[in-house]
Amino acid sequence: MLSRLPVLLCPVCRQDLRPVHDGGAGRVRGLACRERHSFDAARQGYFNLLVGKGTAFESDTAEMVAARAAFLDAGHYRPLAEALARAAAPALAGPAPMVLDSGTGTGHYLRVILDYLNSSSLDGGSSDGGSSDGGSSDGGGGVAAVGLDISKFALRRAARLNPEAINLVGDVWQPLPLPDDAVDVITVVFAPRNASEFARVLKPSGRLIVVTPRAGHLGEVASRAGLLGIDPVKDERLAEALAGRFSPLSAQDIDVVLSLSPGDVANLALMGPAGHHTDRAAMTERLAGLPPVTDVSARFRISIFVPSETPVP
Repeated sequence: MLSRLPVLLCPVCRQDLRPVHDGGAGRVRGLACRERHSFDAARQGYFNLLVGKGTAFESDTAEMVAARAAFLDAGHYRPLAEALARAAAPALAGPAPMVLDSGTGTGHYLRVILDYLNSSSLDGGSSDGGSSDGGSSDGGGGVAAVGLDISKFALRRAARLNPEAINLVGDVWQPLPLPDDAVDVITVVFAPRNASEFARVLKPSGRLIVVTPRAGHLGEVASRAGLLGIDPVKDERLAEALAGRFSPLSAQDIDVVLSLSPGDVANLALMGPAGHHTDRAAMTERLAGLPPVTDVSARFRISIFVPSETPVP
């Protein structure tokens, strides 16, 4: 059940969207604005706010999403998710905090963030704003959480995993359905980044937290699994894309040694861009001959940015 419904904007007219409840209370069955644009909740609990001609980007398929869910549910990237939650917590310690997980996928990382905030609150955790061990004074239940993704297959899982969040099918390259200066934390894990829209919706005191792979990430299986190579100037490109709107605050490198079965490697490949042009049978054949367990190096970087004091027009 939704914990706290944030203010949302209609993607058609940019007026406030209001919840439409069953019988005036209980489950939110739709969103509507005063111009009578309405968006019904899907059976699985998410809302589709895509309008117009849509996006040029290909959304993840059901098979790709299933592979990602299987891989993440096995806990392989759990250390990353926990580090991300610790990084997000200090900026979510104020009154009525709000987090946007842009490119939420199956909702895995947002789930860990909300659980961490709730656990920290129950344990009496606090933060001075600079510690990686901070928690929310409201707990996960007091945070308004938005999960945004282009894939309806991903949102079906995210809505089940994070029922207290509002899960939206939307295009990050279109105006986000959120007001100006509304969000305390934006998390982006291996997903596209719309700097201008992120800067618009993020509070001046907010944090943009971006997770990217580093050189050598999954190098032991990358070639065989058809994974894309890591851009050697990825950090520079990230900084350039955000320049004028965001300034770097800090960065943390996370290194994890994964022990993967051939099935895990297949899921790893299928959950990424390779999944758009191959299927499990073809991937399984490609990976034939792998040992029962392969040690694989996962190398991540968590970069935290703050809004620039003098943003570009």
